[in-house]
Amino acid sequence: MGTYIRYHRNNNLFELRTQNSRYSFFLRDGQYLIHSFYTDRRKKPEEHTVSPRVHFSPYSEEQGKDFFINNILREFPGFEEGDYREAALKIRNQNGDCCTRFIYKKHQIFPGRQELPGLPFAEADETTETLAITLEDKISKCEVMLYYTVFAACDVISRYYTVTNRGKAPLRIERCMSLSLDLSGRREMDWISLPGQYFYERNIQRVPIFEGIQGCGSRRGASSHYSNPFFAVCNRSATETKGDVYGFNFVYSGNFQTQIEACRESSIRIQTGLGQDCFSWLLEPGESFTTPEAVMTYTTKGLGQMTRNFHRFIRNHILPKETQHTPRPVVLNTWEASYFDIDEAKMLTFAESAAKNGLDMLVMDDGWFGARNHDRAGLGDWQPNPEKFPNGLKAFADAVRAKGVQFGVWIEPEMINPDSNLYREHPEWCLGVAGRRPSLSRNQRILDMANPAVVAYLKEMFDQTFRDFEPDYFKWDMNRNMSETGSSFLPLQRQDETAYRYMLGVYDLFAWFRKRFPHAIIENCSGGGGRYDLGMMKYSCQIWTSDNTIPEDRVRIQFGSMMAYPAETMSCHVSNRKHLTEDSRYLNYAYQVALNGTLGYELHLPNMSQTVQQAIAEQIREYKTHLEFLIRQGNYYRVLSPFETPYSAYYFESEDQSHILLTFLQNKGETPRTVKLKLPSADQNARYRDRYTGEIYEGFQLKKGFTLTTSEANHFGRMWALEKI
Repeated sequence: MGTYIRYHRNNNLFELRTQNSRYSFFLRDGQYLIHSFYTDRRKKPEEHTVSPRVHFSPYSEEQGKDFFINNILREFPGFEEGDYREAALKIRNQNGDCCTRFIYKKHQIFPGRQELPGLPFAEADETTETLAITLEDKISKCEVMLYYTVFAACDVISRYYTVTNRGKAPLRIERCMSLSLDLSGRREMDWISLPGQYFYERNIQRVPIFEGIQGCGSRRGASSHYSNPFFAVCNRSATETKGDVYGFNFVYSGNFQTQIEACRESSIRIQTGLGQDCFSWLLEPGESFTTPEAVMTYTTKGLGQMTRNFHRFIRNHILPKETQHTPRPVVLNTWEASYFDIDEAKMLTFAESAAKNGLDMLVMDDGWFGARNHDRAGLGDWQPNPEKFPNGLKAFADAVRAKGVQFGVWIEPEMINPDSNLYREHPEWCLGVAGRRPSLSRNQRILDMANPAVVAYLKEMFDQTFRDFEPDYFKWDMNRNMSETGSSFLPLQRQDETAYRYMLGVYDLFAWFRKRFPHAIIENCSGGGGRYDLGMMKYSCQIWTSDNTIPEDRVRIQFGSMMAYPAETMSCHVSNRKHLTEDSRYLNYAYQVALNGTLGYELHLPNMSQTVQQAIAEQIREYKTHLEFLIRQGNYYRVLSPFETPYSAYYFESEDQSHILLTFLQNKGETPRTVKLKLPSADQNARYRDRYTGEIYEGFQLKKGFTLTTSEANHFGRMWALEKI
């Protein structure tokens, strides 16, 4: 019997416990898995498993007239069996119908977890436990193994399943949701999501749950700027510090679907997974299909605790282990300073300036390869341009490192320009639909990563390009979404598998990069934050949060991102986007915004005045001295939301509660007024000293709230580095 997962034989009850939550379901009549509760570990659960009878609800004579399949809370709902709500799995069987009824067969509890073939997944630790339950549909000969993996210290449970065709005829999966959760009661509830668009990603949206189906998703071939796989369901009265909150996320980077179905029969069905719009899968006899992993958390302590649960989980179980406890480099990226206008001599001046001012790395962006002097040619030809780098890339990288900084490089492996040698040799290696003219976006098409030959070619090409040396950093970009999503490699009956197989190819290439360049940091980018998801975070310890580096906009983008993802995943740069960098107030404000992630710079540093260079050097010293690890490893608390007020305020608290970094940001000037800042986690019996001013604060004063006077000036920021004394 496990420590966190137990099966009680006396009442056929499965119980999954985390540090603060309990999740339970039971087996009725040896056949059906019925959800009991998902609640606080210390609370006595209220069990609601069967709703009142509703007219016209079918029942099974075998189960009796009090068992209405449409009214019960289910762990794994099938299709066309009298449950009219959304199914977790829909298959078309050899008879041509989609009716299934999955019945319990067996279960096992074991330490650790199973790996997901070809997919990103959360890593186990010494306390991780897994429950595997086998279900079968005897007519279709389809077998499903449900996996529940408990990450107890993070209050997170993961869900996914494997479908196996045990019959003698093919099956087709037509709908696939990794997680399905039925909640009882007609509570007043809201759901929270992170919608957006290019340049304005991850806004926090909170709306009431209405009767019927609501949700979000992506058909773009990526999790996208417009949607995000994270969402939450909470009591209408839930706040940052109190209230029931259920949080969910999907460990996948492609098309997805999230649905919340509120039923008149007093229940809410919550699902997330691949859906059905851009996915189906042909399952031959003997074959298996494993869904991507979904994760969930529950707390009674409000939205703030849900956020901290996910932050801890991502840091400890998703992000690459090799980057966990080492400083992240402060980088100087060349894009906004030079765009495609780069060469060896110019880049070396950037490297020299970076070293002089305390930056750790030069990241050479687009324009170093092939005929890449603009965005109309060269993508796909990953050999260095001999006119720009006459001595080769290794000699250039050695020269950069000789200046005292590391070397990083921009790549976009998944894309191709029609004006490229690779396209002229292999036009069939692009996604496309027979007989239809392919669309372009940013003058590029998408390589068919569902074709193993394409992935193998890319591995060989990058191995050759970087054979003599290993870059310290890759910025991996992906700058368009899918259209005409077909593969010349796949047969006709498997065309609906293209987008999913594409992501498997992408993950394969990412995994190869991690193995081939084990010491390199990979920063993921997709036109900014178009793939800001747990799937990418498995391979990329940080993500280019948005192409929008204007601090006034970044305040909202970063605040929204932190609802679900920890600060260290956000790559945040001080840039020259508005050409105001010489303004000392603007420069300081841009830094105060950017340091609440992984700090970097994106400007023409060699051309900056000596005053600006000295200010940047001081910013970097401060960041490295006492801020970086507090921001990366500290617990995060929201104080004022820029989606609800004209301000943004938040703080990071060290795990031992001895240090607090509080930031207040005000984009636009106003008639001065007082604003109260409350730090709910402060020790009310302690005293704190602000490192910046020397001022002493009583803990009870911080907890109750202290006042700040706002500014008449634009770009006003204030920080407190509080230390217990």
